[in-house]
Amino acid sequence: MLVIGTDIVERYFASRSGHRGIKAARSAYEAWLTIAQAARWSMPSDVKRAHPKASILKGGRAVFNIKANDYRLVAVVQYREGVLRIRFFGSHAEYDEIDAETV
Repeated sequence: MLVIGTDIVERYFASRSGHRGIKAARSAYEAWLTIAQAARWSMPSDVKRAHPKASILKGGRAVFNIKANDYRLVAVVQYREGVLRIRFFGSHAEYDEIDAETV
């Protein structure tokens, strides 16, 4: 997949450098990114096979758990085009403050 929106995640990490657990979160995100970039997901079930704990939402959206669900990543997956667009990255508590179907 072509992953777009990694700048959202990079800004998040930059604004929290030095915070407890942020290095582990970055490592977990980088592992997720490697998998996503190598993937050829053509339907939601492909996402679930690669990430069984991912949540599939309406409108091609998927929510991925990062670092044992301490962080969440919301993306729009355009299966036909092979593009994944990151729309949100944040802590579980920050995720609870947004609407994953519209962010």
